[in-house]
Amino acid sequence: MPIIDEIVSANGEYAKSFGEKGALPLPPGRKFAILTCMDARLDPAKYAGLQEGDAHVIRNAGGRASDDAIRSLVISHKLLGTATWFVIHHTNCGMELFSDAVIGDLLEEDLGTAEFDGSKWSNPKRSGGHCAGHFIKWHTIANQEQSVVQDVKRIREHPLVPGDIPIYGFIYDVKTGRLNEVAAASAAGRSL
Repeated sequence: MPIIDEIVSANGEYAKSFGEKGALPLPPGRKFAILTCMDARLDPAKYAGLQEGDAHVIRNAGGRASDDAIRSLVISHKLLGTATWFVIHHTNCGMELFSDAVIGDLLEEDLGTAEFDGSKWSNPKRSGGHCAGHFIKWHTIANQEQSVVQDVKRIREHPLVPGDIPIYGFIYDVKTGRLNEVAAASAAGRSL
């Protein structure tokens, strides 16, 4: 069965018992937001005990405090009332496996999916890519704890982020399912 058929079928089953969820209010009921990675092994609803309507979950590669992630957090607070934010990175993140230069070179050589042999990335095809990848800041990660601290600080210091929003930093362990607080990040994110 093609993936589109699987998705449409699963949605049909989900919609059958949607019930009262159609009446959920727009603002998140528990008034918090999570910025986390897009990694498929992370299920913020499960690791944070969420139900539909509870919280905003903003996801990107690495869970990084990019301009767009901060844009979403500011909207989350300003227009929808979130009052607490969490930055949650995770162990064994793919963003630790390359640098800006590596992905730039790979994209310049070919736009298809690259392969990783456990130590190095390579393109199975070399049919031409584009140099535009060298001009993007990819927000790769050299050290998880440092990246969580950097992201919390970047959010805390942003001129559109009110000082009274506490921002907590965590690393989710993909082997145990536990959230481990990064004390230096949470200290940097404390409300002013």
